[in-house]
Amino acid sequence: MKALILAAGRGTRVQPLTHTLPKPMIPIVHKPVMELLVDQLRAHGFDDIVVNTSYLSREIEGYFRDGHRFGVQMAYSFEGFERDGTLVDRPVGSAGAMQKIQMHSGFFDDAFVVVCGDAIVDLDLAALLRFHRARRAIATIALKTLADDALQHYGVALTGSDGRVTEFQEKPAPGTARSNTANTGIYIFDPAIFDWIPKDAVYDIGSELLPALARQGAPIFGVELPFQWLDIGRLEDYYRVAMQAMKGEVAWFDLPGRIVRPGLRVGPNVAADFDRIATRGPVYVGGSATLGDGCTLIGPVVIGAGAVVEAGARIDASVVLDHTRIVCDSDVRNKVVGPRFCFSADGTVLDGRHTDTAWLFSDARSALAPLSDDQRRILADSRAAA
Repeated sequence: MKALILAAGRGTRVQPLTHTLPKPMIPIVHKPVMELLVDQLRAHGFDDIVVNTSYLSREIEGYFRDGHRFGVQMAYSFEGFERDGTLVDRPVGSAGAMQKIQMHSGFFDDAFVVVCGDAIVDLDLAALLRFHRARRAIATIALKTLADDALQHYGVALTGSDGRVTEFQEKPAPGTARSNTANTGIYIFDPAIFDWIPKDAVYDIGSELLPALARQGAPIFGVELPFQWLDIGRLEDYYRVAMQAMKGEVAWFDLPGRIVRPGLRVGPNVAADFDRIATRGPVYVGGSATLGDGCTLIGPVVIGAGAVVEAGARIDASVVLDHTRIVCDSDVRNKVVGPRFCFSADGTVLDGRHTDTAWLFSDARSALAPLSDDQRRILADSRAAA
């Protein structure tokens, strides 16, 4: 069966994570979000997959290639153009992406699934397809009941007793939502849908296509099936999902590495004397990482591949991304730290490129000057205050 993964967006709401990676390639511990999604599609028989790409398209296409090593077939629909040796991204919208693929080859010749490449789900897609066919729908949406304070971030659907969608409300202001069932961005469409999508135009599924279908009384349905839906729409979502993954609370996710002591998993080629390091799991240390003596790791903690945590540093409920250096004796709590930025569990960003903090977190592959007396004094005062 056939599927489209939407992966063309810039992911502006999760910058700076997406300064160098497209959103579907953001790692959950060690595995890109989109890889978890491909695993899910394959498990339910959707093994013929096209991915629309645009922003940093080579990162996605170079990782997944033809899909063979993931047990599927994959191809790509690039949205943009080349200019002077550089690819320029020009996304055409989620519905426009569908139409572009269909105009190219007629790929969608039966009911097909469309999913966003930046969410983790464990939905029974085969059950969603059965519901779609039983209703003879042109479109079926997977819905999820959310708390009132979360609805402002999503489109919501109003449905009748038979599940037929009568109206959509896009990202309602707090207190104005007319329904508590959110559009999860997981769809089943019939090929007849292409009669509703303009050709060679930018056109969106959630804000344009679906409302047009509802206004015209087309057979569009919504259904809420039991499933885990983890949408990485904001920085705080990423932090939360990473912590959940480490605690074993994310479907379809297995922690990597070999167990070297209870609660501690380690990849290959790690430089560390664990007799001189205190750990309380769950902790994962990626391949080729370096841990200095006297470090303390209090889980959930992820230390990325090639990262360096210098002597005496304390990492507590945090993610240290690949190739990130954490300076000696520092205290990192409830943070995600990359080579040039960090952000807190609530999404507050500290960008090392624009502040005098590059000595606290930096690229582990770069050469740095020794800490000054003032910098060491700052670290000592911070540890004492904690």
